[in-house]
Amino acid sequence: MPDLRYLPVPDALVGDRVDAALSRLLGLSRSKCADLVAEGAVLVNGIKPDKSTRLAATDLIEVTIPEVDRAAPPVVGMEILFDDEDIVVVDKPVGTAAHTGPGWSGPTVLGNLEAAGYRITTHGPPERQGIVHRLDVGTSGAMMVAKSELAYSVMKRAFKERTVTKIYHALATGHLDPDRGTIDAPIGRHPSREWRMAVIDGGKHAITHYDTLELLPGAALLEVHLETGRTHQIRVHMAAVGHPLVGDVFYGADPTTAARLGLERQWLHAVELRFAHPRTGVPTAVCSPYPADLQAAVETMRRSGR
Repeated sequence: MPDLRYLPVPDALVGDRVDAALSRLLGLSRSKCADLVAEGAVLVNGIKPDKSTRLAATDLIEVTIPEVDRAAPPVVGMEILFDDEDIVVVDKPVGTAAHTGPGWSGPTVLGNLEAAGYRITTHGPPERQGIVHRLDVGTSGAMMVAKSELAYSVMKRAFKERTVTKIYHALATGHLDPDRGTIDAPIGRHPSREWRMAVIDGGKHAITHYDTLELLPGAALLEVHLETGRTHQIRVHMAAVGHPLVGDVFYGADPTTAARLGLERQWLHAVELRFAHPRTGVPTAVCSPYPADLQAAVETMRRSGR
């Protein structure tokens, strides 16, 4: 069944072309909105406009979105954990970046969504449209992308103001003492190795909260909450207190242990996002299960302790 919507013109879009305004209001590409205008699916004050028609403050837009355009398409190599008209939360696999950037030519979350036909808001810098937070290439788990202008505005602010709860699970080497606590230490570029981050005087404020979930032979499974979001924060903080993440040879973990467990990356996963929905305000939680390599590593360590 087609989706019929009536949209008043926000002050910020007064004077914009109707195709450009619809793109921002609906989170569709501008070319798709131009197609809707050409197909007669858009009316302005009851009259069919041209795609270049400029909007006035008193105009009322009526748009009919065919059902086929609202269906959630499959995404190759990336699972969808939550999807509605405002946001999509993906289960980002390791080796996939949030978006394109200098020196990165591999797969991206935005590229995968675009290839599958998902409609992402045009808000944000060109290469990061719809991105309200990011996960490192080497970190898997739940990551949100905004589909509507409303969601981009609300969720970008929510992440900045830290009203979104981001929960990670991490497997740290050794047993932490105390078994729960807070690491408050500034993070910046390593003074002699610029490709690494480190705890340094004058770095950016960084706070990590951790709680031990399970003790394993030579390792501890942790639940981690980030109060700030610095590059490699969990990895750097755990290494700084002498407990680098299992598999994280870049920050000092034992490479022989990583090889024994079949790990080619650090054991770190974004397991849950908790947030107020940007449109309804309803408390929402989206969870991501452990991927196969991390689950297998934990099971191997559990068996070694029996």
